[in-house]
Amino acid sequence: MPLPTETPRHVLYVEDDRLNIVLMEEVFRRLPPGWTLDCVEDGGQALLAVAERRPDLLLIDMNLPDMNGLELLARLAEQTSQDALPPCVALSADALPEQVQAARAAGFCDYWLKPIDVLRLAQALQDFAPR
Repeated sequence: MPLPTETPRHVLYVEDDRLNIVLMEEVFRRLPPGWTLDCVEDGGQALLAVAERRPDLLLIDMNLPDMNGLELLARLAEQTSQDALPPCVALSADALPEQVQAARAAGFCDYWLKPIDVLRLAQALQDFAPR
């Protein structure tokens, strides 16, 4: 599991499936202090949340009700300077190589398959923690 961070780390999870949100909330409840999770259920809410809350990491479902993850990332890049855009991770049950490649080409730093691997999530959070 990730170690506590000296600087609090704020993660925004963009997901419309309530069961996936509950799972992610449970994962974050088990993490050491220093990690917070906010959840929004569509791309429009994500655009507002990024502007208002300035998360350190975004976890973005690729199939949202109002836009797909690629469109959301493009809109985030338009509203945020590139150096201020936090790392973004795509989440999807779609494991087709062309989907993964498209996400990475669009600027996602990683692509996680659903159901989420909890151990991989914990390791990834540690990787994003400040050094």
